[in-house]
Amino acid sequence: MNFLALIGGVFLGFLGAVGRLARFAAIAVSHMVRPPFYPRQVLRQFLDIGYFSLPVVGLTALFAGMVLALQSYSGFSRFQAEGAVAMVVVLSITRELGPVFAGLMVAGRIGASMAAEIGTMRVTEQVDALTTLSTNPFKYLVAPRLLAGLLMMPLLVLVADILGVFGGYVIGVGKLGFNSGSYLANTWDVLETLDVVSGLVKAGVFGFLIALMGCYNGYHSKGGAQGVGMATTNAVVSASILILISNYIVTEIFFAR
Repeated sequence: MNFLALIGGVFLGFLGAVGRLARFAAIAVSHMVRPPFYPRQVLRQFLDIGYFSLPVVGLTALFAGMVLALQSYSGFSRFQAEGAVAMVVVLSITRELGPVFAGLMVAGRIGASMAAEIGTMRVTEQVDALTTLSTNPFKYLVAPRLLAGLLMMPLLVLVADILGVFGGYVIGVGKLGFNSGSYLANTWDVLETLDVVSGLVKAGVFGFLIALMGCYNGYHSKGGAQGVGMATTNAVVSASILILISNYIVTEIFFAR
């Protein structure tokens, strides 16, 4: 009976955590669409999530495309199917690797930053000070980050798709000896609108989840510096796990037969 009680306690704790997160998300989303708005805060988050994340996302996508081209050629050459390298690179990048790698990189950079910033404000009572000054913390701190994550991640992933495919092209033409025109023709022939759209939808979902987990863990942090550090770790880990789970769900929606 003690073992069953332990399982039940864990399950009830999990449901409670999901409920608190869902309530937090619902309140934050409601403040995204209701005035007053804080354009300066939104612009700041646009720059932080979008512009300043470009180097890490771009480099990750570029080298992912290059490695993918090398590995694809190594495998397909065993079956005399080297011409499929361009197809594998463009579909893998636009459907999966571009959104997932960009999401994980942004989660490590932005999710941790959000949790640390809001968590520090929480433990130093700056969040309570906002309430005292008649400023809603959700509207001032959470809503701009959720909106920026939702809108900027698709742009980041679009850049990642371009750089990833370009990385595969550089390796395919420069190292593996493919004809430039044939490689580009194979890429355009196999690429469909749905491939790009599915990746951009994933990016929007990932951006929302990254911002949500960063804000949620930071907002509920406690216990001084140690609590802020724990909130930062939880934000990155939970966002990464949710990215992988939601990636499967969105893929199932778009490509299940």
